[in-house]
Amino acid sequence: MCRWLAYSGSPILMSEVLYGGTNSLVDQSLHSRLGAEPTNGDGFGVGWYGAPETPGVYRSVEPAWNDENLRELAGHISSPLFFTHIRAAIGSAVQQTNCHPFRHDHWLFMHNGYINEFGTIKRDLVLAVDPSLYPGIKGQADTEVLFYLALTFGLEDDPPVAVAQAIGFVEDVAERHGVPHPFQGTVATTDGESIWAFRYSSEHNSRSLFYTTDVPSLRKLYPEREDLRQFSDDARLIVSEPLGDVAGVWNEVPESTCGIVAPDREEMQPFEPKAPSTPVAVA
Repeated sequence: MCRWLAYSGSPILMSEVLYGGTNSLVDQSLHSRLGAEPTNGDGFGVGWYGAPETPGVYRSVEPAWNDENLRELAGHISSPLFFTHIRAAIGSAVQQTNCHPFRHDHWLFMHNGYINEFGTIKRDLVLAVDPSLYPGIKGQADTEVLFYLALTFGLEDDPPVAVAQAIGFVEDVAERHGVPHPFQGTVATTDGESIWAFRYSSEHNSRSLFYTTDVPSLRKLYPEREDLRQFSDDARLIVSEPLGDVAGVWNEVPESTCGIVAPDREEMQPFEPKAPSTPVAVA
């Protein structure tokens, strides 16, 4: 499996969360505590928003712990919203085009988990991708296909519904092919302003996902901690596993849940995939 992190708030250096803490994301690339595998060394990626409308993306097949370019970039890029992902490949090749996050226009998308027996149902899935979007698929990863299905089903208009239909479609196709427990994982997507995070699996035993307690509450709980001063009141982290073990900081996202971090609201709501009524490519 993989590990990932999403940040939203006032601009901070990416290195603060990539390398900071007793269980930083880069540390997790070597020895993850909650992942299906302790080592996630099959590449990594970072996607961040700045002055341009579209996000920047840097991806590499190097292990995150061994890439000096990542350390250099993370120590110089300050962003109000960014995704980072470390990969443990379980089906597709270790190559740059299979590293997360995936980008389309101003959207980013990443995933920890898998589509079961992807090769068995891949043809049906890719044929449902809108023809205008299909040329954008560059790699072999199941996550990239899931992203383009979500775009096909209206990600830009209603992300929770689009992701629910994309996963529902995967489950529907898998059922027709006799594939058990087709979807596993946690998913995050963003348009550069809001983040939508999902925890779901077909067998309702999903990979771990956590979010941070709001910063004002943490400052009251730990008034002596100087490191909390660098974060804005609206800063949030969503992570596959906690970056440290300080009590009260990390909260587990419930099973089958969609979490939303937006400029005007933060909320969690139940998440249940449902196949689209017409699961074919749309004009």
